[in-house]
Amino acid sequence: MPSTVLRLMRFSETTPSRAPPVRRSQSLDEVLIYNRHKKDKPWDTDDIDKWKIEPFKPSDNAGGHFAEESSFATLFPKYREVYLKESWPLVTKLLKDIGIACTLDLIEGSMTVKTTRKTWDPAAILNARDLIRLLARSVPVQEARKILEDGVACDIIKIRNLVRNKEKFVKRRQRILGPNGTTLKALELLTSTYILVHGNTVSVIGPYKGLKEVRRVVEDCMANVHPIYQIKELMVKRELAKDPDLAHESWDRFLPNYKKRSLSHRRVPFKVTDKSKKTYTPFPPAPEQSKVDKQLEAGEYHIGREAKKRIAQEERLEKQKVKKEEKKRERERDFVAPDEPGTAERKKKKQKTDAAED
Repeated sequence: MPSTVLRLMRFSETTPSRAPPVRRSQSLDEVLIYNRHKKDKPWDTDDIDKWKIEPFKPSDNAGGHFAEESSFATLFPKYREVYLKESWPLVTKLLKDIGIACTLDLIEGSMTVKTTRKTWDPAAILNARDLIRLLARSVPVQEARKILEDGVACDIIKIRNLVRNKEKFVKRRQRILGPNGTTLKALELLTSTYILVHGNTVSVIGPYKGLKEVRRVVEDCMANVHPIYQIKELMVKRELAKDPDLAHESWDRFLPNYKKRSLSHRRVPFKVTDKSKKTYTPFPPAPEQSKVDKQLEAGEYHIGREAKKRIAQEERLEKQKVKKEEKKRERERDFVAPDEPGTAERKKKKQKTDAAED
């Protein structure tokens, strides 16, 4: 009997309950590998968070200091110079605790971070790079320092290239903020993030799940989808996550389903046309006279430039004279005495007496 079959029989006697049924298409080596690695794991319980990021300590870096120096630099606008100059001692202290050196160049307008011989965390330089990027995007130091913590990331969403028209861009960017910043505050509470809308970008700091939700809401808002719909969906998901019975079920039946209402065709405006019957004429209408035709008809085409100016001046003076006389007559009407009762009768009697005397 072959040795492979003997080993298989010996192994199956020790673990008869966990051995899978052997299929005809399955080789003996595959069965042996399956049984070798399918073992009980009493330490693997449901209360273990497998996605938890364990903190990296200096004792975990057994290799010592790094072989090469890594550095990152970023530029910042002129208006951030005063704030960065005031808060740079705090930034230096924060980065010194993780072994990162930083430099602020006010002449060039740049910030630089680099590793040192005291750096023990390989990911520290990446966090420092994100820190100076956030500071350049007008994020306060008290909020930007959270990026140095484990489980916290950042995302800078560029929104200017999502909308072509500047007026539409300004309106949709304001839609992210909402009236008095209420929409932005609700989004921050639902996603556990910090959001700063500044200029052509949206800076977000928080957990990875929250960053993904915020990016979806911002990009949809720039695509003319109001954030209130996304906020309602996030509120429903937040309540459903509290129910352990729905952990392994689909939530589609609970989420709101919004349908886009659009007309099948573009609405044609109602036009009022003159449908009255007109007399039929076989000849086409005469073309409109051009400026040259009108000058030829009036005999002004061959007149010199000075003569044209003189004629225009005379016409203007004539119009002014007519208007002046009209205004004078209007002013004189205020000084005409109104007709008193009986005045017309007395005038008629006087006219009759004068006619009789004649």
